[in-house]
Amino acid sequence: MNAIAVYDGEGEPVVTEKPRPTPAAGEALVRTLRVGVDGTDHEVIAGGHGGSPEGEDHLVLGHEAVGVVEDPNGTAFEVGDVVVPTVRRPPNGENEYFARGEPDMAPDGQYHERGIVGAHGFMAEYFTTPAEFLVEIPPALAEWGFLVEPVSIAEKAIEHAYASRSAFQWAPESALVLGNGSLGLLTVATLDESFERVYCLGRRERPDPTIDIIESLGATYVNSNETPVSSVPDAYEPMDFVFEATGYAPHAFDTIEALAPNGVGALLGVPGDWEFEIDGGRLHREFVLHNKALVGSVNSGYEHFEAAVDSLSRLSPGFLDDLVTGVYGLDEFEAAFADDDTTIKTAVEFDTYEKR
Repeated sequence: MNAIAVYDGEGEPVVTEKPRPTPAAGEALVRTLRVGVDGTDHEVIAGGHGGSPEGEDHLVLGHEAVGVVEDPNGTAFEVGDVVVPTVRRPPNGENEYFARGEPDMAPDGQYHERGIVGAHGFMAEYFTTPAEFLVEIPPALAEWGFLVEPVSIAEKAIEHAYASRSAFQWAPESALVLGNGSLGLLTVATLDESFERVYCLGRRERPDPTIDIIESLGATYVNSNETPVSSVPDAYEPMDFVFEATGYAPHAFDTIEALAPNGVGALLGVPGDWEFEIDGGRLHREFVLHNKALVGSVNSGYEHFEAAVDSLSRLSPGFLDDLVTGVYGLDEFEAAFADDDTTIKTAVEFDTYEKR
């Protein structure tokens, strides 16, 4: 079968041949429909994140997938079920986090992530996976199922933010999303139902398609070139919730200043090493005197995928059409990895869905 992989030290994805996998006991064989491309894929390709499976010189890419069950192999699935795989797998036998059903809470080194580190991804014509890591989705979402994984990332961060405020009555009204990439836009759309006022901060100037999407959702665009995060409270309002999806290290500390009393910030970006000066005492006081909180969040669990399916089903087809700027077959897969101002979200298509 054909797969898209990156070879160690090569720095660019290529089509390669792999054996069609045979499902082991408890696994299902899935025929891949579409696999999304995101910033993590670009980091993996550049060698800045992740790594190939042990003993191999390449990694099959892709962690945002949707497919159709080809061979249930004795699992509870049926031929033709539309499914989305979760990402994390136990590295060398099950550990306590996987045993508890909380692989998303495992620390670094106690998991593999398919298409990212230690395990081949889903960017191939077929893949196998234990049935416990497959989430069934409605056939109507087959076209957009590759977006379930990124939406699940937002669902987890939002859940953990609310959990951090569960000791008292928290009724947030305002939310600020830092980053107008595809994850940021999906988060704006997800937050739109539960927050009265949603803002999204980015560095782009008008005219720009992401700004058009933000405003079509009824949110307010904040240009960081004019209004940095720390100035948002004065320019707009203090925020009850801040969702950071930029990986820009200063934003972790800017978030504290942008929060309203009792507010919470969720940090999802993964920055590189960066030394800079901050007024630690002032930020410490902000935490203590105004009951603020920061939570870190990475990956997502099975329940977050289920929540993401519900959220995705409520998003308008018009928004999804605007968000996904390109779906490409194997013969033009390179276009799916473009990284320019006209690209928002792309996917590689291996097959089309046909209801059986």
